[in-house]
Amino acid sequence: MKRLEERLQAGETLLVDGAMGTFLQSLGLKPGECPELWCLSHPDDVKSIHRAYREAGSDVVECNSFGGTRYKLLHYGLEARVAEINRAAAALAREVAGADQHVLGSLGPTGAFMEPYGDETEAAIVAAFAEQARALEAGGADAVVVETMSALEECCAAVRAARENTGMTVVASFTFEPRHGGGYASMMGVSPAQFAQAAAAAGAHVVGANCGLGPDMMAEIVREMRAAAPGVPLLAMPNAGLPALVDGKTVFRETPDDMARKSLALREAGASLIGGCCGTTPAHIRAMAIALRTPRAPS
Repeated sequence: MKRLEERLQAGETLLVDGAMGTFLQSLGLKPGECPELWCLSHPDDVKSIHRAYREAGSDVVECNSFGGTRYKLLHYGLEARVAEINRAAAALAREVAGADQHVLGSLGPTGAFMEPYGDETEAAIVAAFAEQARALEAGGADAVVVETMSALEECCAAVRAARENTGMTVVASFTFEPRHGGGYASMMGVSPAQFAQAAAAAGAHVVGANCGLGPDMMAEIVREMRAAAPGVPLLAMPNAGLPALVDGKTVFRETPDDMARKSLALREAGASLIGGCCGTTPAHIRAMAIALRTPRAPS
């Protein structure tokens, strides 16, 4: 199997799977419980999620490892089990993916603040991401996504950790929000163009955006990144629209047909690695797979 970035550079459009956290909750994950520990305590449930997305048509299986750094696992008293949990996360995904699909490890924010904004050193953050990335690779991941980031320093530290300590493809993804006066920026004030250039310079093979926004706004972000970092493959994993509170529950209003149609707009904007974040289900991914694999009409 070719490397993920090689396939994207060659012009393929690949589909990543959808939401993990809400799926785990539907299977019984309780508030305050560690989602990543389910890779050890409920492996069949985790595999059933991967299998549902694969059967829906995803090309890339993403691991249940978003909060798998020692910083996050410390909250559950699990910091000594970083390697065990992340190896299991990747092994479960690989078992479902087989040899012909990519397995994408997930590296989420640590929740710690690096100097000069906080007390953590860059070396400590790099070491934590390196520990997680090595375990994911050992379990069978061939790529990793540094995702839902808002601080450039932390994101670039994670990218360097993965590049310097593994042979995996490294994807870097920020979360943006609309900015007063127009345009988009992360919570820390970083624009899509600034992020794309910095992440690529740090060594990311693929850059993009996930979470926070629906597909319409994300298409605008993809276009800005394409202009700022030409030649770098782009990721887009939007939510199924913006969240709304209905009868005390958070709902996402984009239907599978909506996401299918808008996934084509994301591809036209320049994204070649497309998936879903919060609110997306196997039904959304199935509709997106059908849309993205339907031959384009002659222009």
